Amino acid sequence: MNSLVLPLALICSLGLAAVGLSFLALFQVKAAARNLDRKTRISHARFEASLADAQQTVSGLEHDVHELQQQTPITIVPITPRPGLNLSKRSQALRMHRRGSSPAQIAVALDVPLQEVDLLLKVHRIVLDNLIVTTRPEVDAERVGQA
Repeated sequence: MNSLVLPLALICSLGLAAVGLSFLALFQVKAAARNLDRKTRISHARFEASLADAQQTVSGLEHDVHELQQQTPITIVPITPRPGLNLSKRSQALRMHRRGSSPAQIAVALDVPLQEVDLLLKVHRIVLDNLIVTTRPEVDAERVGQA
């Protein structure tokens, strides 16, 4: 009988050890599941908070879009450029300059930009200088002698 008790005790102890290890593994799996559930809840709470922020932002943008749609549309009116110096204004400007008016007075009187009046007077001076040089060769000879 002694020969049977020892193997039977060994088998029972191995069975009890297996049951103990099974319970230990079960408790560890249960603890890991609780830990995973806790992490999932935290992640879900963060996701819900982010979703609420996004929904609030979208509703604010929707409100802004509705306000913009309710506003009266802005019509852009193209600015038509004022006509520059036409032939009659050009001749009037030159006539006023010969009479002694300043470029600023000419610009105000003819309703043209001062820069255009200045440009007209400069071009007129250049044309007159070239005209004098080509019609009076002695002036050209004097200029060459002075240089």
